[in-house]
Amino acid sequence: MQTSLAINIGLPVALVIIMLGLGLSLKFEDFTRVFVRPKPVLVGIFCQALLLPLICLGLVYLSDLPPAIAVGMMLLAASPGGTSATIYTHLARGDVALSLMLAAISSLLALLTIPLIANGSLMLFYGEADTVYLKVSQVLQIFAIAVVPALIGVYIRSLYPAAAARLDRPVKLLATVFLALVVVFALVSQWIVVMQWAPIVGATVLIFNLVSLVSAYYASRFLGVERRQTIAITMSVGIHNAALVIALALSEYMLDNPEMAIPPALYGVVAYITGGVAVWILNRTPNPPHGAAS
Repeated sequence: MQTSLAINIGLPVALVIIMLGLGLSLKFEDFTRVFVRPKPVLVGIFCQALLLPLICLGLVYLSDLPPAIAVGMMLLAASPGGTSATIYTHLARGDVALSLMLAAISSLLALLTIPLIANGSLMLFYGEADTVYLKVSQVLQIFAIAVVPALIGVYIRSLYPAAAARLDRPVKLLATVFLALVVVFALVSQWIVVMQWAPIVGATVLIFNLVSLVSAYYASRFLGVERRQTIAITMSVGIHNAALVIALALSEYMLDNPEMAIPPALYGVVAYITGGVAVWILNRTPNPPHGAAS
């Protein structure tokens, strides 16, 4: 009960505070720059909405997973980027404004993509479709936790730039501690699922997560996206909103199938760990000359 309260109430509150802190490192010009040069946004949406579901579909077929697990994997591929992706982007010195934009756009896009992919997956693996949809209220929750606090932080910085600059290092420390606590809470809350299903589904989930990170990174670099923006795309595509998929799978008004919640439950543990490893690697990789000026 205490663990559940910590996850359902404590973590969102902590996330709001951290997103507010991340906003203190941004200026409104950072967002206008994203609009003026939309290529990274388009690349991120391409990876998120098209490339990733195709990769996941191929992986599901190769893994020969049970139908419910296969649908859960496809739902995971269709889900928007997780809110924590912005924190990882900040820690890896990526483009935080772009990360926030991708979170907002992919969340709105999920209103369309999740029903399409969910219903198509049910038809493909079960031979029948169902009525699956994403509630607008679920998308608004993402905005309330991630985008709105960050924009408030941007506004505060516009009023008190010196104070905002002094808070940069403490915010990074707070974000690091927060992510470490998230990993611990994820392991504790999903321990039974991890022990029971990791030998069967764990490898597929891990491969999917690693392929997501690697394909987003190299697709972005191949298409000429600068390094800081590549980092934002990589984290946004590689760290999905697993909690949203779990809610869809368990809801009696939606899929009402606990087995479909197994892949996102495992993914919620794996992605936080691999994301941390990716941050460590990126921070120790020299900036190429053409990517240093973003």
